[in-house]
Amino acid sequence: MRHVLDAIRAGDATAADFAALRLPESYRAVTLHADEADMFEGMAGADKDPRKSLHLDEVPVPELGPGEALVAVMASSVNYNTVWSAIFEPLPTFTFLQRYGRTSPLAARHDLPYHVIGSDLAGVVLRTGPGVNAWKPGDEVVAHCLSVELESADGHDDTMLDPEQRIWGFETNFGGLAEIALVKSNQLMPKPKHLTWEEAAAPGLVNSTAYRQLVSRNGAAMKQGDNVLIWGASGGLGSYATQFALAGGATPICVVSSPAKADICRAMGAEAVIDRTAEDYRFWKDEHTQDPREWKRFGKRIRELTGGEDVDIVFEHPGRETFGASVYVTRKGGTIVTCASTSGYNHEYDNRYLWMSLKRIIGSHFANYREAWEANRLIAKGKIHPTLSRTYRLEDTGQAAHDVHRNVHQGKVGVLCLAPEEGMGVRDHETRAKHIDAIDLFRDASAERTEKHSRDASAERTEKHSRDASAERTEKHSRDAPNAPAERTVQR
Repeated sequence: MRHVLDAIRAGDATAADFAALRLPESYRAVTLHADEADMFEGMAGADKDPRKSLHLDEVPVPELGPGEALVAVMASSVNYNTVWSAIFEPLPTFTFLQRYGRTSPLAARHDLPYHVIGSDLAGVVLRTGPGVNAWKPGDEVVAHCLSVELESADGHDDTMLDPEQRIWGFETNFGGLAEIALVKSNQLMPKPKHLTWEEAAAPGLVNSTAYRQLVSRNGAAMKQGDNVLIWGASGGLGSYATQFALAGGATPICVVSSPAKADICRAMGAEAVIDRTAEDYRFWKDEHTQDPREWKRFGKRIRELTGGEDVDIVFEHPGRETFGASVYVTRKGGTIVTCASTSGYNHEYDNRYLWMSLKRIIGSHFANYREAWEANRLIAKGKIHPTLSRTYRLEDTGQAAHDVHRNVHQGKVGVLCLAPEEGMGVRDHETRAKHIDAIDLFRDASAERTEKHSRDASAERTEKHSRDASAERTEKHSRDAPNAPAERTVQR
């Protein structure tokens, strides 16, 4: 891959130059192995460790088909579907690959005993298949993760409704956590020129998902003046939802789980922030019983922050843990729009608060090409910014997924694939300079938190050393003067 990287770094290679590059026979990729799909059997989801299931392997370059492109991946990122893949929940992804492989001889390429995962990328087109006219080798691109066949009429009003709709790198093979990825050409979008490779790779899945969920007519169709409750408002999804609310003239009510995450939301411009840990909201009395009194306490707190108003829209993705509260606190005629269930898929809520108050629940899944394009366009214009907090090497993807699984991250975490270091790929330095504070917001916050942790740990070590040294001196003195009166030792 060295000659590919050299051509990308040169900056002046032409489409013909890239088309003439010799493709390697294999590339490095983060994989799951089919023969390990039961390795966590019997364990609770929270105890499953992605570091044990994710491998860095050398795999063959896949065959290029019609309407497809091979992309040299400079950077990617970790999403929750990376975690789900790595812990084999809700089921091993090899089930998806087998199902896809049965649809056509070309799709059979995806049904392999290994799965290259990852649903984001920023990189450079290396090859295009027959029928691809909009993209050429050398184009700098990002990819959204919607894979569709569009042979059914169902998908031609909204491609998310295509019966053969899949999430690339999760329900298909040859994903973005690798040095090369295979995508359909209608997944490609222009890379925002003012961003580095790792910054450009971070928004893809979550930015498009939040756009459809909140802004699109297929989601909540948010308007100016709406109050929007955003769970996990500093996380991968929530950080983009918060930005969309602020940019669209709505009022985000940001729910977070720590003071550091609350500070991030305020730094983005949000004023209404609830630290659910500090305020100790417990929506479940036990594993089987919710506590409506906590819903009411939560609703009262929201009204304190909004001047007495309930929320028009709830941006839902935690699922089981929060869904009952979400339905309760939504205003009459309001909307709960849900795109995931990171705390559990079996949602429970009191239907009286839904039907009698004419509320709506809308299911939202990723985004169609147009929605993803519009979301990326807002990134390119500097209206919405990446929320990258930390970057890992490709060989450390297991640790990155582990950190996301444990929710110790903020915003998005990136992965360097072909890029040897951070900071590469910026083409528009003038636009970057205008937005650098917003671009670095999550990264700065992460660094500040790391520094604070380091200072606290250092202080704790110093204090412990001081205590140990003091105890050792006292013990030594006691040994040296065994007959000394006790009070004399104290006085010293």
